Amino acid sequence: MKVLVTGGSGFLGINLIRFLRTRGVDEIRVIDIADFDYPEKDEPWLKFLKGDVRDVAAVEKVTEGCDAVVHCAAALPLYSEKDIYTTEVDGCRNVLAAARKFGLDRMIQISSTAVYGVPKKHPIYETDELVGVGPYGNAKIQAENICREAVRDGYCVSIIRPKSFIGPERLGVFALFYDWAYTGHGFPMIGNGSNRYQLMDVDDLDHAIWNAMTYPKDVVATEFNIGAKVFKTMREDYQAVLDRAGYGRKIRGLPVKPVVFILKVLEKLHLSPLYPWVYETASTDSFVSIEKAERLLDYAPKYSNAEALVRNYEWYVAHLDEFKGKSGVSHRVPWKQGLLAWAKLFF
Repeated sequence: MKVLVTGGSGFLGINLIRFLRTRGVDEIRVIDIADFDYPEKDEPWLKFLKGDVRDVAAVEKVTEGCDAVVHCAAALPLYSEKDIYTTEVDGCRNVLAAARKFGLDRMIQISSTAVYGVPKKHPIYETDELVGVGPYGNAKIQAENICREAVRDGYCVSIIRPKSFIGPERLGVFALFYDWAYTGHGFPMIGNGSNRYQLMDVDDLDHAIWNAMTYPKDVVATEFNIGAKVFKTMREDYQAVLDRAGYGRKIRGLPVKPVVFILKVLEKLHLSPLYPWVYETASTDSFVSIEKAERLLDYAPKYSNAEALVRNYEWYVAHLDEFKGKSGVSHRVPWKQGLLAWAKLFF
């Protein structure tokens, strides 16, 4: 089997690549605008092309001869609206067109539960209304529509909607929390932390993707919510990391409206890395039903929220020297804390 992973230099990409090798995939191709700087880069089974999914020629070059494609490439919410739209929508269209042109067996589209917006009921099912929040959520919906049109034409596309996933190599906004825990600080929480906010471990996501790649096409050509099966309140789940850090620190709840107002101001002044989807949903329930994936994909997540957070934290501590001083807007590097770094003095 030859598999193309778009966005393979990212957090999900490298975890999926390593997982696919454990399943005996013979050749893995990667296209990404970022360098592929992992130890696997020199392996003969890894074929890397530095390129953009918005470039039709580059996409076709790396797609021809593959059996399946997992489309992970995405511009995260911190990117410009133009980059988000062109990467999510045009990129999806290009990858899908190449997959069909060269007769790939199927495509797995990595979408997001951001397509549900801020729902008023839980759990959320795949059949619930799609209401994008901001450019990212709207672009993900448009990309899904392109995939559904292909399914109606008889081509197999699995649309995977994962909750926020964490695990080895994941930094981004979670690095802020891990930094505070590691340096012996407590952690503020928007609201009292009694809401339930589902996460998931990237290893569980890899298993779901693999089953979508290998199960019968008439079963998998649809949408799937993917997330942890076991999750408690945000206060309980995040406290597990502070307990693992060993300083006796606690989660501290803060009033929602004043904190959200302050974060909005800091975001507009570019003094905080937190964007609206993070701070406007942090105090609300957010969890999806995984019943469909359990039924059709035999999805059986291993990790609870707390276990996934602690596993990610332990990776963070073990690799701290590798990313000290680095920052950016991807999940693979810590985001700059801005003025939030000074808030540690109060926790």
